Amino acid sequence: MATVLHPSRESEAPWQTHEVFNQPPPLEGVDVFASNVPLVEAVQREGAGWVSERASALGRLVGGEPQQEWGRLANENKPLLRTHDRYGNRIDEVEFHPAWHKLMALGVEHELHSLPWTSEEPFAHTARAAMYMTAIQAEAGFACPITMTFAVVPALRAQPELAAEWEPLITATTYDPRLISAAEKGSAIAGMWMTEKQGGSDVRANTTVATPLNGGGAGGEYALTGHKWFCSAPMSDVFLALAQTDEGLSCFLLPRILPDGSRNAVHLQRLKDKLGNRSNASAEIELHGAWARMVGQPGRGVATIIEMVGHTRLDCVIGAAGGMRVAVVNATHHAAHRSAFGNKLIDQPLMRNVLADLCVESEASTALAMRLARAYDEAHADAEAGEDGSDAQLFKRLATAVGKYWTCKRAPNHAFEALECLGGGGYIEESVMPRLYREAPVGSIWEGSGNVMSLDVLRALTRSPRSLEVFLAEVEQARGADARLDTRVEELKRQFTDPATLEVRARRVVESMALCLQGSLLVRNAPAAVADAFCASRLAGDGGLEYGTLPAGVDFEAIIARGRPQL
Repeated sequence: MATVLHPSRESEAPWQTHEVFNQPPPLEGVDVFASNVPLVEAVQREGAGWVSERASALGRLVGGEPQQEWGRLANENKPLLRTHDRYGNRIDEVEFHPAWHKLMALGVEHELHSLPWTSEEPFAHTARAAMYMTAIQAEAGFACPITMTFAVVPALRAQPELAAEWEPLITATTYDPRLISAAEKGSAIAGMWMTEKQGGSDVRANTTVATPLNGGGAGGEYALTGHKWFCSAPMSDVFLALAQTDEGLSCFLLPRILPDGSRNAVHLQRLKDKLGNRSNASAEIELHGAWARMVGQPGRGVATIIEMVGHTRLDCVIGAAGGMRVAVVNATHHAAHRSAFGNKLIDQPLMRNVLADLCVESEASTALAMRLARAYDEAHADAEAGEDGSDAQLFKRLATAVGKYWTCKRAPNHAFEALECLGGGGYIEESVMPRLYREAPVGSIWEGSGNVMSLDVLRALTRSPRSLEVFLAEVEQARGADARLDTRVEELKRQFTDPATLEVRARRVVESMALCLQGSLLVRNAPAAVADAFCASRLAGDGGLEYGTLPAGVDFEAIIARGRPQL
């Protein structure tokens, strides 16, 4: 017989089935710079201490709405392609959620796209790296156009008259998303078009043709006809593109809006449905006699645009470190407030091993990224002084390829392991962890996959054999401080004794180079607990293939306390 509630007590019937408890508090109000102890220390160590207060102000801002709302909204409301207006006119526009534009404005207003080119302060690349690593913790997608805008400047300077026209617009600190002339807006966002269907990373297989107008040549006008397969941020104001001329593959500057105010002959065919980086639009395009001007000498397109590529690769390293920091923060915060089987997760031995391992990886990547950024400062200073082929330039060239290969390879599994620390809740979109996991592979795909970067290391060593000597000199600054590091460095040297098999072993060689560099940086600069854990697990083989396999003697508590944000 069914039970019937007394009418007079029906309003008193409880509606809650349970009380919510054993859940972590919201991760809000965090200064994502000041709470990142390894980054704070690296800023001081690498010479950019002047930016600390500014970076902390950005960190407090990013830890608010940008991290809590803007990133989520920009991903949940993906860009939409509008090829035609309601009347049938071709418009080729991409529509973004307002949150995307807020993120873009944040990046531009804080000079993430321009600081090294405009600041008079020392080590501006290093300062920007700290700001960039802080801002990317809100959402990685908007960092793509910010990076390309930053990276286009050194390539554009190959054509001084074009640099004089465009650099003030590219480095302006105002963001205007309207599709009108950059001169009218007073600012510009830049992009890059290289890959095509048939070639991919083999850009010399490009078939896009550049036809000279009025004579052509360096700085001259051309009409570009062809296609581009992967064009990130297609709503940018200006692009560097590669196309074939009679002299060979050449580099061109192509604006979306022509000097007369009309739209250039660029048609967006479709937007890519990507694994991650969903807030950022990436398109396939066709060029129908699009107007452009040559940057650099005819037939020297790769040599010209490689300056842009190098700076985007730097940001891949910084971005990987930023993503790892997000992973560490979320994993340690959850574990500190979640209980299971009678204890907090963070107090359980096996979970402590996992968390400490994640913290070690994050700090190693941060140290490498910041040292690499300083190399860009030093190399730029040497170039300004007319010192070509300096040690700083050789180290920058080689360490960029080594660093990009390794940090970007480590990022996806790092994100996955952090996600697993949250259990089933980490698999849910609301936790942010799935977005982080989907984003993690893009750094390894964009601007050179693992094989491309490994072969680039060999190319750098072949063209400048002394670069290996310079690289090893940096690593050996820690000689004598840890026997495990010393042993691994000697093993690394022996890997170069068999040139005949070097290419097939390239990934292993580059991995060893990265580990020795990270180990040296940590032994010299990190607390003993962090350096010991790294050397034991990454250099001496006292660790497994997965995170959470550090040896038993590691000081887990000290490592986690250093990596965990204190609210």
